[in-house]
Amino acid sequence: QVQLVESGGGLVQAGGSLRLSCAGPGRTFSSYTMGWFRQAPGKEREFVAVINLNGANTNYADSVKGRFTISRDNAKKIVYLQMNSLKPEDTAVYYCAAAIGYSSINYYSRANSFAYWGQGTQVTVSS
Repeated sequence: QVQLVESGGGLVQAGGSLRLSCAGPGRTFSSYTMGWFRQAPGKEREFVAVINLNGANTNYADSVKGRFTISRDNAKKIVYLQMNSLKPEDTAVYYCAAAIGYSSINYYSRANSFAYWGQGTQVTVSS
């Protein structure tokens, strides 16, 4: 069973920053494409960012481009989401996701492209 464990969520004022972390699958972490999604109350789960196996390719939702950065450390088996210039509309539960292997980067903007999910971490941005 693949386990993903997110951390780093919390309450922050608008304009502030947070860094989310996700401890990924064990020995084979570098074999997984990793992504972040979020879900606000009453809304569908939406794509935030994705990173390929070696970190060379990334993709972002338009709503977070220029503010969020996804990165990974394959030695530590962790994927990060650095969130800057946070807005109240960024408030959501953030989920880490993993998919074995890699296709084209655009394939991973859909939640059903990922087989494994973390439990989520709450991010609340106050105005």
